[in-house]
Parts: sequence; structure tokens; C-alpha cells
Amino acid sequence: MAVASFILGLLGLLVLNLFLGPIAIVLAAVALWRGTARRGRAYLGLALGVADLLVLVAFMQADSTISWNF
Repeated sequence: MAVASFILGLLGLLVLNLFLGPIAIVLAAVALWRGTARRGRAYLGLALGVADLLVLVAFMQADSTISWNF
């Protein structure tokens, strides 16, 4: 779960950050709660999930829409 959280957090920076960010956060929290051996990846997944949502908010403020594109 920690690795999945990390990968989804990374993907969320590029596409579908509205969906992948919260999923990465939840997977990281569950992995940490279960006591995963890959705590570093779980923390990175958590940070990337939060970053996904921050990127979404920044782009929403820039063009006043829920979606964004290049």
C-alpha cells in the first residue's frame, strides 16, 4: 500500500489530482496504521497526495475552474 500510495501521488501531480490525491493520502494512512516496513514511501505518498491537492487548488485559483489543462 505504501508503494501504491507513492505511485498514485506521483501520477496525481500530472493527471486526475482531484481523485488520485485523496486516494494516495488514504492508502498512505492505512499503510502507516498497519505498520508497514516501507514507512518512507508511505510518508512520501502522503506528502505527494497533499501536494496533489495543493496543485489543484493553485490551478483552480489561477483560472477559476475545477479542472485545469496545459
